[in-house]
Amino acid sequence: MERGAVGGGRGDEMMMTSGATGRIVPVFRSVLSRRALLRVAVALQSLFLWLLVLVSRLRRRRPGSEAAAAAEAGGGTGTWKARRRRQAKAEEEDVRRRRALAEEVPMAEDADAEEQGTRSDTFLIAGARRNALFCRLWVPAAKEMRGILVIIHGLNEHSGRYLHFAEQLTACGFGVYAMDWIGHGGSDGLHGYVPSLDYVIEDIEVLLDKIMMEYPGVPCFLLGHSTGGAVVLKASLYPHIREKLEGIILTSPALRVKPAHPIVGAVAPIFSLLAPKFQFKGANKRGIPVSRDPAALLAKYSDPLVYTGPIRVRTGHEILRISSYLLHNLKKVTVPFMVLHGTADRVTDPLASQDLYREAASRHKDMRLYDGFLHDLLFEPERDEIGAEIIGWMDGMLRRQAV
Repeated sequence: MERGAVGGGRGDEMMMTSGATGRIVPVFRSVLSRRALLRVAVALQSLFLWLLVLVSRLRRRRPGSEAAAAAEAGGGTGTWKARRRRQAKAEEEDVRRRRALAEEVPMAEDADAEEQGTRSDTFLIAGARRNALFCRLWVPAAKEMRGILVIIHGLNEHSGRYLHFAEQLTACGFGVYAMDWIGHGGSDGLHGYVPSLDYVIEDIEVLLDKIMMEYPGVPCFLLGHSTGGAVVLKASLYPHIREKLEGIILTSPALRVKPAHPIVGAVAPIFSLLAPKFQFKGANKRGIPVSRDPAALLAKYSDPLVYTGPIRVRTGHEILRISSYLLHNLKKVTVPFMVLHGTADRVTDPLASQDLYREAASRHKDMRLYDGFLHDLLFEPERDEIGAEIIGWMDGMLRRQAV
């Protein structure tokens, strides 16, 4: 495995995969257009066009008879409420379906895993907003745990995909917890919809509190992948969360995200309020590989728990917001961290990871660049070597703690 610096020649435009289909969807620019007046003008024009679209739709839906007109006039509110009830019921049914699928995901690669000293389980906990969160755990049954790693998956995927890495960790004496975000995997919420990434941070804290009650005194680490890496990094900026952690690991973190066009960034806040669940169906459908392992790609792209639809407006805007926040606060990072990135990653920017490493105020920080590697580092052919480097870094942090 070769490490190297990020090569030149990368385009300025960054996009984010919308899920297992490989559709590429532009995500809003984290910094709006340079000229404030132009920004306001574009935003107002977009709002005006949006209102025109709404008016035209209402005209097309004009009833064709007096009876229908009376029904619409007298029962418009009821019709809206009925539609909301149908949507809520459909969402509940989808959550039940996804939760059943999540329970069926294998918790061991080998049927004799428990005999080899690993105990695994799934469970639900109430999140910060009483939403049900689907979680997994793997713990070494025959060993005293040296530490616990909490895995926060990336956008559109789920915790069950990290089984191989979890077993690698338990074999080295680490316990593993993993949580499905809101709207992901077996957790509550519309599939692929994240009303706020701050909700994910609050749910992470709930899970950390549970772990610390069950395993008092055992050191905890957080690992976040891609957008999950951005969430973990922001979480570590809060002192009440930072004090619970020995360190964080970031794989391919989403620290700098750009839109396909500045206008998209200008209208992001408006559309996020007016149509938060709307999907960008006119997305660029050219797939960007996230792993050099064909089997790993096939497994991800055929996984029914991986969201395959176009990115939802609010979800995209939330990625915009957290990316902007982090870029303006890199110097405030004090938590010990390890950041890993492939130089050939076309989903998130390895140059932004280099900026984090240079600017962070952390006393203990490490960076690993992998020449030619793609986005999903823990699903690359060299996944075991990458996992071993992460375990080695946590070992080093625990040795420092013991001194």
